[in-house]
Amino acid sequence: MAYKKIIPFINGENELTSNIIRMAEEYCFAGADELFLYNYSKIESEREEFLSVLKEVGRRIDIPFLAGMYAGRFEDVKKTFYTGADRVVIKYEICPSEALIKEAVGRFGSDKILIEVDDEVPFERIAFPVDTLLVKHVDAGVPLEMKIQACRKQILIRDSLLRNDLEDLLRLQGVVGVSTNYFEKRDLLKIKRQMKEAGIEVNTFESAIPFSDFKTDRDGLVPCVVQDYRTGQVLMLAYMNEDSYRATCDTGRMTYYSRSRHELWCKGETSGHFQYVKELSLDCDGDTLLAKVHQIGAACHTGSYSCFFRELAKMDYNDTNPLTILEEDFQTIMERKAHPKEGSYTNYLFTKGIDKILKKCGEEASEIIIAAKNPEAEELKYEIADFLYHMMVLMAECGLTWEDITRELANRR
Repeated sequence: MAYKKIIPFINGENELTSNIIRMAEEYCFAGADELFLYNYSKIESEREEFLSVLKEVGRRIDIPFLAGMYAGRFEDVKKTFYTGADRVVIKYEICPSEALIKEAVGRFGSDKILIEVDDEVPFERIAFPVDTLLVKHVDAGVPLEMKIQACRKQILIRDSLLRNDLEDLLRLQGVVGVSTNYFEKRDLLKIKRQMKEAGIEVNTFESAIPFSDFKTDRDGLVPCVVQDYRTGQVLMLAYMNEDSYRATCDTGRMTYYSRSRHELWCKGETSGHFQYVKELSLDCDGDTLLAKVHQIGAACHTGSYSCFFRELAKMDYNDTNPLTILEEDFQTIMERKAHPKEGSYTNYLFTKGIDKILKKCGEEASEIIIAAKNPEAEELKYEIADFLYHMMVLMAECGLTWEDITRELANRR
């Protein structure tokens, strides 16, 4: 079911990079559906600096974000997408030509480009080639509602909520969400629950099964296994009762029941090492929970990232998980770059520089083409492995990580 979105905006003009990143993380953990970050400066150096900020934000948060930048040419739109932005916002009043908008839409799609327009502009009479308009400086009421219905497009309203009420804006037919800075340092999940109680369909974190249906022990507890949501690494095991489970769903932060202290405890309340819940699952017997979380800092009180760090017994085995193999190989390459080792071929490539690395990538790509023409696949796998290695050296040289690549692939799904 489609739901109305609450999308906090961050004005990046004259704002410190550290503040932008801090606010982006706080909004992400507070329950925002997406973020909207913008800086419409026409000064080239400021635009380049903001692109770097957007890249860092993309590495820190795991929700989609919209990016608003001055677009003087198609290349500017392309660079903005390269930061990891899910959608790009073009400000209509400073856009040099409608041809640029059409070119961007033709390349990236009408769903990936938004046009920002002031409510004073008769946007309902302009044939914008996009699916969604971002409308600002609105006055909630019949005139706005008529304009929205007449334009026949999805509307995202940008508003500071000083004159208008969030509920009134979200109720407007055709409005898919509200972008605002009103909820900085506020509990967005609580706001969403209020909207849902008012009959507005929003994305809240609610349990599909009531805790009363779980199979608890005689003390009313269920064990909860906690995993890193990205890597699947098991971090810890703790227990929940109905109150702690409800608190977890209400706040988005993992809250447990202490069997020794006989009280609720929110993980990270003392240390700052919060666990922001991403997914909760129940096992087939209904007596064990699995939580996938975004772990801040260490999960273990000893300072270890995971509580399970004491190896008891181990059989030799080959780890062929492509996710871990590629990341481990890349980390080895990064280690060589940071701490050169005499006789290392990887360090030889770094010493020779980008031209040598590019030459090797080109040679290995050609080898893949030649090997693929042979009837057997054995040679091909070796050539692909060689190419991946040199490609990872190139990634390290250019400041990219596997997370950058996988995030870009995820944006294309």
